[in-house]
Amino acid sequence: MSAAIYAAGALCWRVVDEKIVVLVVHRAKYGDVTIPKGKVDPGETLPQTAVREIEEETGLRVALGVPLGISTYPIASGREKIVHFWAAEVGDKAIAQSTFVPNSEIAAIEWVTLKKARGYLTYERDVEILDEFEKLVRQGVTSTFALIALRHGKAAPRGDWDGSDASRPLTDRGVKQACSDVPTISAWRPKRIVTSDAVRCVATVAPLAASTGIKPRHEPGISQDAYEDGRGEVRGVIGKRVRSRKTAVLCSHGPVLPEIMREIALATGTMPGAYLNDAADLDTGGFSIVHLSASNPASGIISIETYAPVA
Repeated sequence: MSAAIYAAGALCWRVVDEKIVVLVVHRAKYGDVTIPKGKVDPGETLPQTAVREIEEETGLRVALGVPLGISTYPIASGREKIVHFWAAEVGDKAIAQSTFVPNSEIAAIEWVTLKKARGYLTYERDVEILDEFEKLVRQGVTSTFALIALRHGKAAPRGDWDGSDASRPLTDRGVKQACSDVPTISAWRPKRIVTSDAVRCVATVAPLAASTGIKPRHEPGISQDAYEDGRGEVRGVIGKRVRSRKTAVLCSHGPVLPEIMREIALATGTMPGAYLNDAADLDTGGFSIVHLSASNPASGIISIETYAPVA
């Protein structure tokens, strides 16, 4: 059997005259109306693809929101196509800076109400993605932000390092992991970077900081030293990030990550469960994206995505 083709896209949405509208594209080649998406390029991750394809097809630079599901269907060649979708709120600035012009692939883009989209979309599989978005609308949690819990990259083993634990550097593999995380994390366009003050954490967020222009905040309260000595300040750090309602990256250590996840749950009124431990059980360079409501964080965790490092 031929390998599946992977693709990614997003249901873009905004509020116009107090009504939620979504973006559909009219494709010239196929004569259909669908949700913008496209195939993964070599070396890309799915979130990276989604952001790139949205910009290429609609001229809009977006930040991803919550995942909306996966569509799987056969194409003419007989191969299976697997498409991952997210929601993506589009702000006024993105609209003003849109570079879209009709082309041979996309004849037009159109903002329509949810009701119109339901009868407008050519494919039932797209309607199913719309259904998932409507569930968020009914719950009142369409506008979201994310807390991205990142484990530092692979560091020099304790037994091979003469200095303090906090001064252990990244290995070559750890550096590659840190660099490989940047395109995926950037798909959510974080506004803040908070890191343990340990060298291995500071080095892990350095490529992301260079790419985004965000100056990392060094926070001893989420360091492994503070955790092991009983001086941790995870609750205070998480509380501040939840109150700010801005997407943020928090880079910490394997032993501290379960507490970070637990405090996110407590700060948002979410029932605890084994899923929190699963989200905290990250390989070096891995990260979990915790989606929260921007309008009402106390409504709880909406969803969690977990990513292993590419390198």
